[in-house]
Amino acid sequence: MMDIREIQNVLPHRFPFLLVDRITEIEPKVKAVGIKNVTINEPFFQGHFPSFPVMPGVLIVEALAQVAGILAFKSGAKGSSVFFMSIEKAKFRKPVVPGDQLRLEVSVIQQRGNVWKCSGEAFVDGKLVSEAELTAMVTEESGKNG
Repeated sequence: MMDIREIQNVLPHRFPFLLVDRITEIEPKVKAVGIKNVTINEPFFQGHFPSFPVMPGVLIVEALAQVAGILAFKSGAKGSSVFFMSIEKAKFRKPVVPGDQLRLEVSVIQQRGNVWKCSGEAFVDGKLVSEAELTAMVTEESGKNG
């Protein structure tokens, strides 16, 4: 189990882009489960969409990726940043709205060196709302140009 302080010690993300509130399960090199509490106070709801607030699918995928990053770091990956290499088989099955709690389940498909491929599924009330396969590289790069 990891609380938000521990998550912030592992991931470089911060508000408003830190999309994981808690890690409830972690089995290094195998799987991790995280929680994202979706509230009406999320900044993206101001424009997506004001009359029917829906969490953008790309942010659900990002939340899955953040859980995958935590899994990689807790599995011994060396580096300070995680960068997407590919997103495959992304599907969105049901809107995620304020008041929902996302259960973010990520499993390792393959790991070679600093490249990790994971499958991710997001659930609300036990129902699958989104899924994707994510490939990312753990690196010391900061992502800054120059």
